[in-house]
Amino acid sequence: MSNTSILGYCRPGYENDTANELTSRYGEAQCYGYPVSKKNSGFVLYHLYDATQLEQTITQFAVHDSIFPRQLVAVFATLNDIEKEDRVGQVLEALKEVEKPFQIFGTIDVEYPDTEEGKTLAKFCRKFTVPLRQALRKAGWLTAKENLGKPKLHIFFESFEICHIGYTLPSHASSDHLGICRLKFPSDAPSRSTLKLEDALVNMLSDKQQAKVLRSGGRAVDLGACPGGWTYQLVKRGMYVEAIDNGLVADSLMSTGLVEHHAADGFTYRPQFGRVDLLVCDMIEQPDRVAKLMGDWLVKHWATHAIFNLKLPMKQRYETVVEAMTLLRGRLNALEDAFAVKVRHLYHDRDEVTVTIVRTSKDEV
Repeated sequence: MSNTSILGYCRPGYENDTANELTSRYGEAQCYGYPVSKKNSGFVLYHLYDATQLEQTITQFAVHDSIFPRQLVAVFATLNDIEKEDRVGQVLEALKEVEKPFQIFGTIDVEYPDTEEGKTLAKFCRKFTVPLRQALRKAGWLTAKENLGKPKLHIFFESFEICHIGYTLPSHASSDHLGICRLKFPSDAPSRSTLKLEDALVNMLSDKQQAKVLRSGGRAVDLGACPGGWTYQLVKRGMYVEAIDNGLVADSLMSTGLVEHHAADGFTYRPQFGRVDLLVCDMIEQPDRVAKLMGDWLVKHWATHAIFNLKLPMKQRYETVVEAMTLLRGRLNALEDAFAVKVRHLYHDRDEVTVTIVRTSKDEV
């Protein structure tokens, strides 16, 4: 019944990468354990050797400071043989047998894996939430009214028979159901790749960083722009864009008067006026080669800030990202400026991760 572990939600197929990241990062913090996962299950369990380390482990880093996890839940109980009759009663019985991590929780989320199999649980989880919430309020586990400032209770159904019970802290968790921010595709955008950049802008940059990086009237370069999905997001925010690609950029973007198209090689192109506020790049290239190119632009002050994707290999994806980013961070750390760097495998990414690098002065950090 009692089970002390960190539950990480992830994109199906990325269980190994998530497991490697959690093992590496928690190990560095001396929160030792071992990961358990099944291929294409959409989640990983990192079982702690020391049950008393649960709170210490879940507060090591926020989910938005990790790469592959969509959500990180501190699990303190697991039900393995749930019967169809009175599931609410079985959850309440399980909670009676464990020590409360907090005096009271502010809200509840009943969730399931983001897989085809997991989606068969979606309807049940929605219906189950209401009676469970009422029962937990009555039992003193939940506040009478939803309070998002308090820890959230998570009931994660791995299947109809198995569920994990845990919590997240508002400061360290994704506020989205399943850790997924679903964005609506703009009908006038030239490609679906536009959602990748919007996801990064909304979920990886603070409001203050967005205002700084996406200044209306500012200049940007989009390497590998065709047909203009990323350029679209910049134009929408009033930026002038140098769109670099041997292919064609959508007429709807060219007609705005904010886009200059240059049929050139993204690796040799230089900004028209010596520098730009923002460099974006979604080229299909080796991750170390792209990371080096981005470093060149930032180190030589051709760009103030950068947002780019690193395409991932089939194996050792976590190690590949760490290697590329370690070299890039080393170059940036040698500069007088400071940089806020984030790397995330976003919901709208596929086999790639998104990197945001916002330049600041040393005294801002």
